[in-house]
Amino acid sequence: MPNTPIDSLVLLPGLLCDGSVWRFQVDALAKFALCTSVEWGTQDSLTAMAEKVLREAPARFAVAGHSMGGRVALEVYRRAPERVRRIALLNSGYQARPRGAAGEEEEHGRLALLEIARTQGMRAMALQWLPPMIHPERRTDSDLVEGIVEMFARKTPGIFAKQICAMLNRPDAEGVLQSIRCPALVLTGREDEWSPPDRHEEMAARIPGSRLLLIPECGHMSLLERPEAVAKALQEWLTT
Repeated sequence: MPNTPIDSLVLLPGLLCDGSVWRFQVDALAKFALCTSVEWGTQDSLTAMAEKVLREAPARFAVAGHSMGGRVALEVYRRAPERVRRIALLNSGYQARPRGAAGEEEEHGRLALLEIARTQGMRAMALQWLPPMIHPERRTDSDLVEGIVEMFARKTPGIFAKQICAMLNRPDAEGVLQSIRCPALVLTGREDEWSPPDRHEEMAARIPGSRLLLIPECGHMSLLERPEAVAKALQEWLTT
């Protein structure tokens, strides 16, 4: 392998996450790519987030997105497929918010968390929201839990509200999946309750030539729960 970076890799964090969520992967991939993480600000739509990525990214780049970041990656590809060399979708999804009762239930749940953030603080909200996101056996891992809670708590209720708005109004991206013609990785945890394996099987089936990887004993926060496995998958995706 060469000692100099061979590609530019743009990393897109998920809801309430920042660049620290990718720290292990950035270190592990340093020999294979020049990694930069996008920091979300006041954007309140996936479209605005994708436009931010395209303004800041190199002319051509690989992109990897986790959770909400994966949906942004799809919006990036929708707008500028000629600029995307590779795409990785981690613990993510592609469908719009469902109509009817299911969509109303999602909105109610998200807004209830926002109310906790506004009235009790971001940390209190994070402590309630986080447990179902990680593998049951890791919910007592104080280092893992505290690191994620601290990351969420660095954001404000105002930013949380804008990102909730972006997710509630997310566009359907099935057509984008079917249009992808670059090397694609679709990855999630086998025990991800938020972005389950069957959804990723659907995504991979819609992307010609994609690779599907389900990480065992892993929930939604794969980047931090199983950092070595994620880094290995990203390395293979970058170098194959």
